[in-house]
Amino acid sequence: MTFAGFLRDNAPYLTVGALLTFVSSFGQTHFISIFAGEIQAEFGLSHGAWGTLYAIGTMASAAVMIWAGALTDVVRVRVLALFVLGGLAAACLLMAALPVLWGLPVVIFFLRLFGQGMSSHIATVAMARWFVAARGRALAIASLGFSVGEAFLPVIFVALLAVTPWRFLWVVAAVIALMILPVVVRLLRAARPPQSVAKETDATGMLGHQWARRDALGHWLFWLMVPAIIGPAAFGTAFFFHQVHLADVKGWTHLELVSLFPIYTATGIFSLLASGWLIDRYGTGWLMPLAQVPLGLGFLVLGATRSLLGATLDVVLMGLTFGAIATLPAAGWAEFYGTRQLGAIKALATAVMVLGSAIGPGLTGGLIDWGILFPDQMFGIALWFFGVTALLSVGLARARTLLPQAS
Repeated sequence: MTFAGFLRDNAPYLTVGALLTFVSSFGQTHFISIFAGEIQAEFGLSHGAWGTLYAIGTMASAAVMIWAGALTDVVRVRVLALFVLGGLAAACLLMAALPVLWGLPVVIFFLRLFGQGMSSHIATVAMARWFVAARGRALAIASLGFSVGEAFLPVIFVALLAVTPWRFLWVVAAVIALMILPVVVRLLRAARPPQSVAKETDATGMLGHQWARRDALGHWLFWLMVPAIIGPAAFGTAFFFHQVHLADVKGWTHLELVSLFPIYTATGIFSLLASGWLIDRYGTGWLMPLAQVPLGLGFLVLGATRSLLGATLDVVLMGLTFGAIATLPAAGWAEFYGTRQLGAIKALATAVMVLGSAIGPGLTGGLIDWGILFPDQMFGIALWFFGVTALLSVGLARARTLLPQAS
C-alpha cells in the first residue's frame, strides 16, 4: 500500500491520534510554563517553590497513571476520550478560576493527568495496538499533534498574554478541548474494543510471549529503559519550564526564545516521520540508543552559547531527539513485550515519564535558587544522555536476540 493509500484508508483513526496528542498540550510543560511568570508573581513563588508545587502535582498524576493507563486495555478509546477531554477542559477552567495557593498543585495534578498523561497515552497505545506492519508510521502521524501544539501554542499564547489576562487564556484552552471532544467521539463511532484488536493482531514480544505487566516489571529490559524515559522527560520539561528564566539569563526576550519553537517543531516533524519509517523497516532496538545523542549535544550547545544562533542549533538537536522518542518507546513496548497488555505496560512507562517531568523542574529550580543557573546545569545534563546512550546500546543489542525473528 502506498503512503497516500495508508493515510486515506486510516484517516479517522490517525486523525483521532493527532487530535489527542495536540490537545495534550494543555497539560504539557511547554504550555503551562508560558504562565510561569504570572503564576509566580500572583502567588509570590520563587523558582524553587514553583518547581516544587509543580512537582507535587505531577508526581501525584504519575501515581494515578499506573492505574488509569491500564484502562486502555479494557475500555474503548471513544469512552475514555470522552472522560479525559472533559476532565482536561474542567482542569483548564479550574486554573482560570484558581483563588488560593494550596489549590495550585491540585490543578497541576488534573492538567498533567488528563493532558500530558492520559490524552497522549490513549493516542499512542491506540496507534501501537491498531497497527502492526505500519505501527511506526501510524505513531508518527498521530504524534504530529504534539509537534503542532509545541510549535504554535506557545507563540500564540505568549503573544496573547501581552494583551489578555492570563486567566482568560485558560478559558480559551478549555473551549478548544471541548471543541475537539465531539470530533473525536464522532470519528471513533466504529472503533473496535481494545481486547478484540489485541486478539486479532496478537503481536508477540520477546521469546514469542505476550508479556503481562507483572512480568515486564520483573524483566531487566524495563528497568534498563527507565533512565532513557526519565532523562528526556525531566530535562526537556526543565527547558520549557524555565524558559522565562533562561531567556532572562541569556539576555533574550521571552518572545525571541519561543519564536524558535517552530524550528524545533519542524525538526521534530522530520525526525518523527523518519523514525516512523525506520521503525517499520528495521525495528526499534538500534534506533533508541541513537535518539538520546542529539539531546545531549543540544544541552552542551545551549549551556555554552549566548547567541540566538546557538539556541537555534540547540532546538534543532532537541527536535531530532523528541521527534524520534514520540514514536520509539510506544513501538518498542509493543515490539519487545507484545500488544495484549500494552496499555498496562505502557502505563508504567508513562508514569515513569510523568515522574521524570516532575523531577526535572523541582531539581533544576532548586539548583537555580541555590545560585546554579540553569545554563550551568546543562553540562551535567549532557553527561546523563551520553551515559544512557552507552547503556542502551549494550542492553538493546542483547534484547534484540530474544525477539521471535531473531531466534
